[in-house]
Formats: sequence, structure tokens, C-alpha cells
Amino acid sequence: MRRRVAILISGRGSNMTALIEGARAYDFPAEISVVVSNKANAAGVAKARAAGIPVEIVESRPFGKDRAAFEKALQIVLDQRSIDLVCLAGFMRLFTPEFVQRWHGRMLNIHPSLLPSFPGLDPHGQALKAGVKVSGATVHFVTPDTDAGPIVIQGVVAVKDDDTAETLSARILAVEHRIYPAAVRLVADMRVRIDGDRCVTEGAVAPDTIMIAPGA
Repeated sequence: MRRRVAILISGRGSNMTALIEGARAYDFPAEISVVVSNKANAAGVAKARAAGIPVEIVESRPFGKDRAAFEKALQIVLDQRSIDLVCLAGFMRLFTPEFVQRWHGRMLNIHPSLLPSFPGLDPHGQALKAGVKVSGATVHFVTPDTDAGPIVIQGVVAVKDDDTAETLSARILAVEHRIYPAAVRLVADMRVRIDGDRCVTEGAVAPDTIMIAPGA
């Protein structure tokens, strides 16, 4: 049976679209059952509807700082849709520890850096300021600590000397679109096991190639 996935968005829905497209594969072990937006005017809402995915709007603004009340309304939607796995895709709302614990091992997020480096806001600017030679994206399980959950999968790009935050972001976004569906496939196939702060993936084969940046 395919796992039922809810994608939570607040904006354009770029990674949402990648997940929807990835789930169209005949052997994909999950289906996108609903897209939930906390903003009625989010650009991703129209994209989801155009793709034929059911959309639910759970506005966060009326709840103000009452995160628990918002989460209660959100949980009702997730329960009604019998959701197995939640994927955050540009969802700009922090959860309470209680909600995160309820979805322990069943909620994923994607972050545009090679965690644990450069968590939080402006990861591209952080990477450029630090002068790193590689950066990338990380899909991880959500925990109460921001961008700190067990890592499922990562993708790497080289950082160029003339990169700006915008050019680096564009290259990393292409990596995000590849690794998020791959992470959902691993989790939905029950191939990922959380071991403390780490993820162990059954049958995973690490590539033998070495990436050196800058190249000689």
C-alpha cells in the first residue's frame, strides 16, 4: 500500500512540484494525498490544483502566536486525509515540540545547506561568508530543534568564486528537486531507520567518486 503524504507549503511550492512529479512514477511507494497551505494566496496553491492534487487552506494568521491552536486545526485535516507522512516544502511556520513529537519519524523537511552547517536563515549567505568550497541541500527528519533532525539524504554542489547568494541558491534548488523525492521514496519504502541522532539506510550504496573543489 502506498504511503499517504501531505505537503505543507507557505509560498511558491517549488519542492512541492518536484514531489508531485516524483510521485507520478509507477513504482513510487507514496502518493501525494493533499497539499496544505497556511496562506490562501500562496503561489503553490494554484500549482497544486493545476496538478490535480487536493488542497486544504489552514490559515495561520487568525491564530496569531497560538501555535497549539493552529496545529490542532492542521491535525484535523491530516487525520481526515489519513496521512502517513508529512513533507514540509517552504512551510514558514514553527511547530510546538508536542506536535513534532506526535509526528516523530514521519515528518520531513528540506534545507538548502549541508547540515549541520548553516542552519536557519540565509544559508547561502552564510556559506559564502564562510568561504566553503561546497554546499548543497539536506533532507532530514523534523525535531524540536530547528534544522537539527536525523539526516536522510544530502546533495552537493561546488561553490564558485564569483557566486552570489542568488546563483548559489539556483544551483542548490536543482539539487533539492532531485533529493526530496528520493528521500520520500526511501522513507516510504521503510528503508530508513532512526538510530539516535542518525539515519541508517538499508541497502544504501555510497558512491566511490571523490569530488574535489576547486578542481585542478
